[in-house]
Amino acid sequence: MRISGLVALNDVSFSVQPGHIVSLIGPNGAGKTTAFNVISGYMRPTAGSVALFGENIVGLPPHRIAARGLVRSFQRTSVFNQSTVFDNVLTALHMQGKAGLWQSMLRLPGFLREERSLREEAAQMLDFLGLAHRANDLASNLAYGEQRLLGVGIALAAKPRLLLLDEPAAGLNPSETQAFKDMIRRIGDSGITVLLVEHDMHMVMSISDDIVVLNQGLRIAAGKPQDIQQNPEVIRAYLGSGLKRAQD
Repeated sequence: MRISGLVALNDVSFSVQPGHIVSLIGPNGAGKTTAFNVISGYMRPTAGSVALFGENIVGLPPHRIAARGLVRSFQRTSVFNQSTVFDNVLTALHMQGKAGLWQSMLRLPGFLREERSLREEAAQMLDFLGLAHRANDLASNLAYGEQRLLGVGIALAAKPRLLLLDEPAAGLNPSETQAFKDMIRRIGDSGITVLLVEHDMHMVMSISDDIVVLNQGLRIAAGKPQDIQQNPEVIRAYLGSGLKRAQD
């Protein structure tokens, strides 16, 4: 991926296995967010391909990639602040609804059945997120960590097979980070594949099945957490003095 003549990603190749939690790590400027933008369709690579479930998706817009099962969250929290927590999730689930405009306006039986089903699903989603007790609160009244959880719930409402999380623990305190880590594990246990960019090495090492390391636009390592912790090039380029915390 070239940007204004600079090589942001240089012959980077890696795979994400179904059902795995995979972390993409590296120092600032390594190319992690650029890789996410390329994978999710927000940037078109200068060369190469992105294969999603065997199909080259380069050139497809993000909404069409999402329709194929790859959904991405962003670093900024994206919730509907003036809606309740429940309505945030319900609104996102309505994107999957099948009822047409006339069914909705006339409140025909098919629409009413679908609405009941979506409301039940929204309640289940809040249970999954650990936010059921905040269902009737405005999203703007949630703590920052709870807003991050809700943002992931909105992404999950799109029914992804592969979920991309961009620095999900950024700005979280230790207890919020633990809650988020637990949720990522639950997502993985539910059968959804997860690819995340994250700087919290304790989180990365404790939840990842596989880790890919970028530095200056190059892939310098890939493997299991224990292998990454012992890789001299990774320690030199990124982990450094933070290695002990990553291992704790």
